Amino acid sequence: MKAVAVHGLSQRRACTLVGIDPKTVRKADTSDNADIRARMKSIAEQRRRFGYRRIGLMLEREGIKMNPKKLFRLYTEERLTVRKRRGRKRALGTRNPMPVPVAPNARWSIDFVSDTFGPSRRLRILAVVDDCTRESIGMVADTSIGGHRVARELDAMIRVYGKPACMVSDNGTEFTSRALLEWQTRAGVAWHYIDPGKPQQNAFAESFNGRLRDECLNETAFESLAHARKILALWRHDYNHVRPHSAHSGATPASARAGAADGWPGSPDGRSSRPLASKSGSG
Repeated sequence: MKAVAVHGLSQRRACTLVGIDPKTVRKADTSDNADIRARMKSIAEQRRRFGYRRIGLMLEREGIKMNPKKLFRLYTEERLTVRKRRGRKRALGTRNPMPVPVAPNARWSIDFVSDTFGPSRRLRILAVVDDCTRESIGMVADTSIGGHRVARELDAMIRVYGKPACMVSDNGTEFTSRALLEWQTRAGVAWHYIDPGKPQQNAFAESFNGRLRDECLNETAFESLAHARKILALWRHDYNHVRPHSAHSGATPASARAGAADGWPGSPDGRSSRPLASKSGSG
């Protein structure tokens, strides 16, 4: 390409004059940070629904910290971009943000998620989430879950995590059954029912359900009910103790609950150095 220097032509112009593709004369880019690229691929293979930000948080835990722009460049060059799943159209309406509790067990959200196992047998999953820590309090999978079963499972969760001050749910028959109404009185737990057709009022449960479906249910074909329960238990442990949560600046829900117990200390093990939420909104 001496003609470029002698005649003052651009590389593209010189290639056009001699009739060759510029790509054939340009030096191929050498891949930098091979070790980091390999680790990013490894994480993306294990967690296919993680974007570059969460992959970056996982790398930071291993002592690999880099500029976000460089992280994004490596992420896109390795073609690790998460493909967006097309969802159904939803009616638009008013979106009033739900105040965030400032302490664990101030409010739990409860909802059902449906899936299938084996030869298209229906599976129902009862999911309970702490709105403050975003922790998965429990996930119960079965072919049928009625009001009496919901009450028994809530008693079991309370024995482990303590009693919530309030619970939020939709107006499903299981949550409005006589068995659960009697349980509310016996347990002394306030219960808030969202307006019909307003799932955004149960936003914390809807958000958790979306992560559950995107990262677990859509990624796994359950062979049996026992297989589904095993996979859900493993995913729940990973969600609570390993998966970075954006609401806590990359800390895990379990470490956020632990941080609430000892005054929000900052520490290198992933605990949040700030309160979980402020009275003005979500963190």
